[in-house]
Amino acid sequence: MTQTSLLKAGIVGVTGYGGGELARLLLAHPLVELSYVTSNSSAGKKLSSSFAGMSKRTELVCEPFDAAKAIAHCDVVFLAGEAGLAMKVAPQLLAAGKKIIDLSADFRLQDVAAFETWYKMPHGAQDLLPRAIYGLPELFREKIKAASFIANPGCYVTGAILALAPLLQSGFVDPQSLIIDSVSGVSGAGRSKFGPDTHFAEVNESMRPYGAGGAHRHVPEMEQILGQVVREKLTLTFTPHLAPITRGILTTAYANLKDKSAMPSFGDLQALYEKAYAAEPFVTVLPEGAYPATKHVAGSNACHISLALDKRTGRLIVFSVIDNLIKGMTGQAIQNMNLMCGFPETTGLDFAGLWP
Repeated sequence: MTQTSLLKAGIVGVTGYGGGELARLLLAHPLVELSYVTSNSSAGKKLSSSFAGMSKRTELVCEPFDAAKAIAHCDVVFLAGEAGLAMKVAPQLLAAGKKIIDLSADFRLQDVAAFETWYKMPHGAQDLLPRAIYGLPELFREKIKAASFIANPGCYVTGAILALAPLLQSGFVDPQSLIIDSVSGVSGAGRSKFGPDTHFAEVNESMRPYGAGGAHRHVPEMEQILGQVVREKLTLTFTPHLAPITRGILTTAYANLKDKSAMPSFGDLQALYEKAYAAEPFVTVLPEGAYPATKHVAGSNACHISLALDKRTGRLIVFSVIDNLIKGMTGQAIQNMNLMCGFPETTGLDFAGLWP
């Protein structure tokens, strides 16, 4: 793809929170033309009828998905629908030579049995799993550049992996000791699945855990990718929490040091993270004593990380924050698209978070 012509992009499932954020970002991308959007619930209506902020920015009309139209109008297709959709539509699009970025979980787990256990459905495109590259650029950048099919990571998983990967690669900690607590904004529940637990009166001025005891679907994804980092099968404890904010994820990850008698200094650990992320355009390691806040990254593709060393217990604590809808979903998808298409990686994403 040359930069003399615009890349034609399509979004399947555009009227969810993820699809809407994709549309907003792609409409501002200097090397992309958003040319095709689908939505069963809003078919025949202008995209701006679902997202009033896009008024005067696009005249696109939502359509029911049609593979032939997607093939005719798109170079790259973002699949932003519910679990189960991508495995149905990806084979035909890939066969036609289109690049695909799947924002659902259909191709994240390489173990078919694990997928079917956690997502309660048969996998209908198992032959494509080896082609699906896990789309976390900080770990798999070179594979992404050569890929035509990306499995975009989950939002909780992105925050957890970026927090823990350098630490696990260092060998300082016991990989079987991981405990991860994450707090997410309400938009993480999605636009179409809001129930009583996500109503304003239920969420406002309240916080609660959910999916505890290893029940959340992102657990096997975390274990798969972090297991690849340490080259061993691992199990971890993960508990998500719902916070009365619209967007953002704060992750606090704990790991036990392997040898308390040879405990690294905080300076050693800080240097480890600063070196690991020095060249990463979207990851910032905060100085000692500074802690990340979701407000600092809201609306951006950034991830902020900081560390704490509990010498008394021999435990390292890592904090990370991301915007669940941007670095945790759509911004990361566009970052992957940029790499796949040979664009500068930060194109269309090089903007600061909203403040205040």
